[in-house]
Amino acid sequence: MTEQKTQHEHIVQPEMQLDARAVKLNIFSKFLHTLGIYGIAGLFVIFGIVLQVFGVINGFLSVQNMLNIVDAVALLGIVAVGMAFVTYSGHYADLSAPTTMALTGIVCVQMLRYGFLPAILISLAVGISVGLLNAVAIGKFKANPIIWTLAVSYVTLGVIRLVWVNKQIYPDVMASSQRASDLFDAIYRLRFFGKIALPVIILIILIIIYTLLMTRTQFGAQLKITGAARKAAKFSGINVERIIGAAFLVSAVSAAIGGLVVTSLSRVGAWYNGAGYDFRAVTAIVIGGMTLAGGRGSIIGVVGGVLIIGLMNNIMTLLGIGTFSQDMIRGAIFIIVVGVSAKSLRSLGRDDA
Repeated sequence: MTEQKTQHEHIVQPEMQLDARAVKLNIFSKFLHTLGIYGIAGLFVIFGIVLQVFGVINGFLSVQNMLNIVDAVALLGIVAVGMAFVTYSGHYADLSAPTTMALTGIVCVQMLRYGFLPAILISLAVGISVGLLNAVAIGKFKANPIIWTLAVSYVTLGVIRLVWVNKQIYPDVMASSQRASDLFDAIYRLRFFGKIALPVIILIILIIIYTLLMTRTQFGAQLKITGAARKAAKFSGINVERIIGAAFLVSAVSAAIGGLVVTSLSRVGAWYNGAGYDFRAVTAIVIGGMTLAGGRGSIIGVVGGVLIIGLMNNIMTLLGIGTFSQDMIRGAIFIIVVGVSAKSLRSLGRDDA
């Protein structure tokens, strides 16, 4: 009996050592799990408070600055929560989002001659059609998502420049009436209670809808399985092509809405509207805890990632750091987060990198 017990201890002991080693290697994951993404956002707030207390920056804690942060992240949040479905499906990112935003915006401004509501509906249909093209090519024909969406981005950009001959068009000039122009202008500038911007309300609505879609529907459950193990999903009877296509459609819907918001913000329809929002959205998605390999993460986490980027941008602006330097810092943070996340996943035996 004593001999059997000794043999059993020899068998169990290595496993215990392996578990301890895995925990030791996964310090970042433990830290993230303990604080949560919003805990990390809180650390950024504390950092900003410390800088203000020591006189390095001014106005960080002001109500207006807090509202500015929320306003600034609303547009990115709208794009990111939609693109998160593409990442969740295991297809990395939708690189056609920026030009989808530009196309939607410029078409809306052009169609304002027919009235505000027709312009909104037509432009959203045009933006979503880009997502439908991505859905068919990537879902049904299994095109590489990065190469395909990048190609679609270039083609869409070419179409915008060809049709509008590189010109900028203005809502107040194109609109059929002053009311139509004012309504389009209000997409970004309308304030509820004089404080809460319409894009923030739109983001909150999308967060609720997308969270329910991802966590409380059959589509969400099938999307998770598809992102985590595509072959297993296919063998279990899931229509993988349709699920992947739907993910790209959701991304296009968000990009189209974001296009209307950014065009209303700039008060001009132009090819460059939306530039850079693909990388910013992916950064927010990854910082928010959603793995590029798919099948893990949440919309709430993505929103936390968006908030962290907003706080980081605000602090860098108050510190007087220039735009190019901010881009460099964001890129470095993205590389660090992806690298550390990949290492921590491998330490847990999940080769998702």
